[in-house]
Order: sequence, then structure tokens, then C-alpha cells
Amino acid sequence: MAVVMRLQRHGTKKKPFYWIVALDSRKPRDGRFLENLGTYDPRTEPPAVEVKQDRALYWLGQGAKPSETVRSLLRKQGTLKSFFESKKKTGQAKSKPAE
Repeated sequence: MAVVMRLQRHGTKKKPFYWIVALDSRKPRDGRFLENLGTYDPRTEPPAVEVKQDRALYWLGQGAKPSETVRSLLRKQGTLKSFFESKKKTGQAKSKPAE
């Protein structure tokens, strides 16, 4: 199962509100999801973004691919930076020779 992280639209007509969710890539946009990772409200100034960073890092570690919009939101929150830093640290720990 290929997991993706993308936006799921909620709210009323002309008043969008989005959930950031992890779901199977074959599911429809507003279909059943695996986990709710946060929210995004584009109508506020500045746009309000709340992300459960620990769960987002978990799904990224499991190989979930974020959509372009979710990727930019995670980048602004600093989640992607911490993911790549932790990935780099674990990669360095494995490359050290055993004594």
C-alpha cells in the first residue's frame, strides 16, 4: 500500500478548510484516511497551519510521500528539516566503522 500525505477538503462552499491526512494513494481525495495529521486554514491572515509533528515524522519515516502543497506546509513548519536532519544522523551512525 502506497501511503501519501495530502489535503482533505472540509468547510462549506467558498469557505475551504483542510485536514492534512495520511491515506492510501488509491483512495479518493475526501475518502477514508489512515490518520489525521493536522489542519490548514487558508482564509486567515497569515494562513493557519497546525501539524502533529511527531505523527508527520512517523509517516515520513514509513515512506509516505507528501503532495506538493503538504510538502510546502511541512517545510514552513520545519517538519521536513527535522526529518532530514534525523535521517542524516541515523545514516552517519550506520556508516561509522565498528571498533
